[in-house]
Amino acid sequence: MTVEPPIHLRVTRRFSASPERVFDAFLDPAKARQFMFATASGQMVRVEIDARVGGSYNFTDRRDGEDAEHTGEYLEIDRPRRLMFTLRQGSDVSRVIIEIVPLGTGCELTLTHEINAEWAEYAGRTKEGWTGILDGLAATLG
Repeated sequence: MTVEPPIHLRVTRRFSASPERVFDAFLDPAKARQFMFATASGQMVRVEIDARVGGSYNFTDRRDGEDAEHTGEYLEIDRPRRLMFTLRQGSDVSRVIIEIVPLGTGCELTLTHEINAEWAEYAGRTKEGWTGILDGLAATLG
């Protein structure tokens, strides 16, 4: 049986905020609850972040009476330039890498989501989802 390599989805966005502010928002429960896996029609009912390598997170958004749970483990935390974590949705586990580089008084963030090849048909929706999350991060940071 041949295992297909993962698909690398990339989303890049520039922020006027410093790399530190952008990075820290991902690990601050009060800020992260406003944009990580949150939907306009849902209600974020659970946010837990154990911000250390090997630590876990849980974002649970209640959507139409059902809970959409996003969990994972932090694999790398290198403030303010790189954050890597797993993302578990049901039985599927993928990897997300966030890289931040200074750019003038702000920064540029590149998010790479390595999804399993079997989910290729959802690549477009997944990329749109991350774009929305980064839009939410921009709004959260002001």
